[in-house]
Amino acid sequence: MRGEEEAQQASFLELFFDLVLVFALVGVVSRIVPDLLSDNVRLRWLSLLYTVVLALPLLWLWTTTAYLTSRFDYRNRWIQLLVLVSAFGLLIMATSLYQFEQRGATFAIVYVVLHIGRPLVLRPLLREHENVRALYTRLAIWASISGVIWLAGAAMRGNYRLALWLIAITVDLVVARFRWPVPGMGRPPTSAWAMSSSRYLPERYQQLLLIALGETVLSIGLTYATHPTTLAAKAALVVTFLSSVLMWRIYFYRAGQVLAEAVEMSTNRAAAGGIVGVAHLLMVLGITLAAAGSEIVLANPQGPSVPAWLFVILGGPAVFLFGRSRLERVVFNRLAVRRLVGIGVLVLLAPPLFFGPPLLAAIAAAVVLLGVAVADARRAAGRPPEAPSPSA
Repeated sequence: MRGEEEAQQASFLELFFDLVLVFALVGVVSRIVPDLLSDNVRLRWLSLLYTVVLALPLLWLWTTTAYLTSRFDYRNRWIQLLVLVSAFGLLIMATSLYQFEQRGATFAIVYVVLHIGRPLVLRPLLREHENVRALYTRLAIWASISGVIWLAGAAMRGNYRLALWLIAITVDLVVARFRWPVPGMGRPPTSAWAMSSSRYLPERYQQLLLIALGETVLSIGLTYATHPTTLAAKAALVVTFLSSVLMWRIYFYRAGQVLAEAVEMSTNRAAAGGIVGVAHLLMVLGITLAAAGSEIVLANPQGPSVPAWLFVILGGPAVFLFGRSRLERVVFNRLAVRRLVGIGVLVLLAPPLFFGPPLLAAIAAAVVLLGVAVADARRAAGRPPEAPSPSA
């Protein structure tokens, strides 16, 4: 087990695991953008569901690995092996996205093997820590149940696979929220979201946000490099990059910057850990959608807009702002009015932007993000840096 003094920062092994996640998120965007650019309206909307079905399992694998390394000593050879196997599994899941119709089943099989296999490997090593062992027993049981749904979806194609996988990831996230309840085993004495260190996991989540933003910049650069460098494309490059910078600014100022301090001050770290995890999953999902929207804008800056394109161009920043508002609640115990106003403006702008080109929608999204960032700066002007004030 890892102690408070041993859980101060991520190891190089965990940072290596993070590098694989960058490739995985690029794979998600590469998988959905061709469908978004399709002439088939139904396929465009289905691609939005695929964003959820493909991105959330990858992010959930990262999350469970982060909690594993936060709880156990990364210098232990078994923990190192589990992290390396998880990284390789994440790599295989990501490669399956590039030929999804033929190799999509691999995505689910690897996911299920990792989520069942890791708890089974850990259980014999935890004889002196019965509470933690019971927690991983519950996880293995529920991973086996959802695994049936995952594998059933892997055996099918098209909408049946999408529907089953949507059910499976929903089961994974919901039962985790309730600590993997199992009839007859009672309430778990150890929280799944307990933090041995107040700084380790908050810093890991900060790194997750940077990974997602890095993936966005990578997608923007690769798309721009493979399309004609027209004046509209250059403008799209500037606008989409500016949106990424603004999301970075909005996240870190100020809740993301003092997240570790807020967790340390919280009287219920387990509850704070659960909310922080959900907030970051939402923000990364929003950033992933924004990355897909950036590729759409760079590929078709002046063409006519379609509803599915507007959904990712405007919806990505909106989902990010919603996740960021949840983080505001944890760190400062207040309603994030500026972020909610930004979401409302994005929703109201969608109908009129339907009559303009995608570049105009991207400019509108960047202006909204800029407005939120400027409002943050105006509120902080002339005042000392705000200290966290988490709720009890």
